[in-house]
Amino acid sequence: MGQKGTKLPEARILLLGLDNAGKSTLLYKLKHKICVQTSPTVGFNVEMIEVRKNRKNIAVTMWDVGGQGPMREHWMTFYQDTAAIVFVVDSSDRTRFHESKRELELTLGSDELHCRPLVVLANKQDVEGAMTVSEIKNGLSLSRLCPDRDWFVQPCSASTGSGLEEAFRRLVHMIKLTHVTGVKGHIKETVQYFRSGN
Repeated sequence: MGQKGTKLPEARILLLGLDNAGKSTLLYKLKHKICVQTSPTVGFNVEMIEVRKNRKNIAVTMWDVGGQGPMREHWMTFYQDTAAIVFVVDSSDRTRFHESKRELELTLGSDELHCRPLVVLANKQDVEGAMTVSEIKNGLSLSRLCPDRDWFVQPCSASTGSGLEEAFRRLVHMIKLTHVTGVKGHIKETVQYFRSGN
C-alpha cells in the first residue's frame, strides 16, 4: 500500500448493525469480491482497503464489530477517530427492525460521532419480501435523526454484491480525511483492550 515510508491519508469506517445483518459478508465481498459464509462475529474484524479520492490514494480501515447484545455494549470503544458510520439492516427481518432502530439511535447520539456521515445499507434485498429503501428510511426516521449529518440509504445484497461498490464510492466522497500516523498501533490498542477483559 503506497511506497515504503509514505503515509496515505487514512479514514476509519465503523461497520455496525445487529447480529445476522450481514456485516462480515458485506465486508469480505467488498474487499475480496467473494461471498464468504461467516459465523457470528465475536469481537471484530478489521480490513484495510486502498481507494482513490480526489485523485489520491487513501487507506480506508473498515472495523466490522460484532452485533450480538453483549458486544453492542462495547461499540462505543470503537467510536474514536471514526470518519463515518455504516449501519447494516437486514431488510428481510421485520421482527427485529425496531431493535435496529433503537441501536442506531443510541449510536448516533454519541458526541464522538457528531456530524459523521451515515450510510444505512439495506442488506438482503435479494430476499423475497424485503423492506424497501423508503420503508427503511421512514421506519428509522432518518430525516429527523440526521439533521446535522450527510446520510443515505443504499439497497444492497451481500451475497450478490449488488449495490456495494456504489455505496462505498459514495461513502468515500462523503468522508473527511485525516493523516493518521498510528493505524496499526491503534488496532493493537483496541485488541489489547478486549483481551484485558474490559
